[in-house]
Amino acid sequence: MDCTLDIFFLEAILNGLLLAGLLALLALGLNLIFGVIDVVWICYAELVMVGMYGIHYAYKGGTPFLLAALFGIVLIALAGVLLHQLVIRPVLDSAPINQLLVTGGVLFILQAAATIVFGIDFKNLGIRLGSYNAFDMSFSYSRIITFCVALAAMLLLWVFLQRTYIGIAIRAISQDRQIMPLMGVDQRKIYLVTSAIGGGLGNFVGGFFAAFVFAEIISLGGLFSDLEWGYVLAFAFFIVMMFIRPAGLFARRS
Repeated sequence: MDCTLDIFFLEAILNGLLLAGLLALLALGLNLIFGVIDVVWICYAELVMVGMYGIHYAYKGGTPFLLAALFGIVLIALAGVLLHQLVIRPVLDSAPINQLLVTGGVLFILQAAATIVFGIDFKNLGIRLGSYNAFDMSFSYSRIITFCVALAAMLLLWVFLQRTYIGIAIRAISQDRQIMPLMGVDQRKIYLVTSAIGGGLGNFVGGFFAAFVFAEIISLGGLFSDLEWGYVLAFAFFIVMMFIRPAGLFARRS
């Protein structure tokens, strides 16, 4: 391997690490929902989509970017609460297949509604941040900032889950949901908070490691072949791991 390929390889590894921060934050959101509410919720990305459109139109309407981003976060939280009240709550005790069908229906409704209302054209905020260049390598400032924000959000979430009453209640319900009402914990309140923050629970190291592997497969796939092949290999890895470690990469064996 020559020096030029070494630089490209290192650049792909570091870019994969930056991408892993964002993927880890999204993965931890699903981890929280599955771990606490115990619902097969497959429309998670569509709620994120609602927030992204909120940020786009708020910013294009003249709202400063930071306020637009805050608006998007609040919008996602409200959408999560609304989805829980209208869709998730009635099927909490139903079979997983019923939960899958209901949340799958929400997925298709939101996708179709977004297509009709917003169209299929790619939308961009139009913010150009440039890139950081060092040692013949280039790293997008947007990806660097995203990684830092995702890391800060994960740390804040960890503090929330470890140091606050509601956070401890969330962790306790994920371990034993039957006994928690006897301890005076309002499950409905915890479920609403969980649906609103969609943050993360369980093994933070495992979630970040899985995101890191996914991001590196995608990044290196783009280096040695087409980026599309990176996504194909990443999903192949996911399918294999579902058979090998269905409970998680670092889950304890029974």
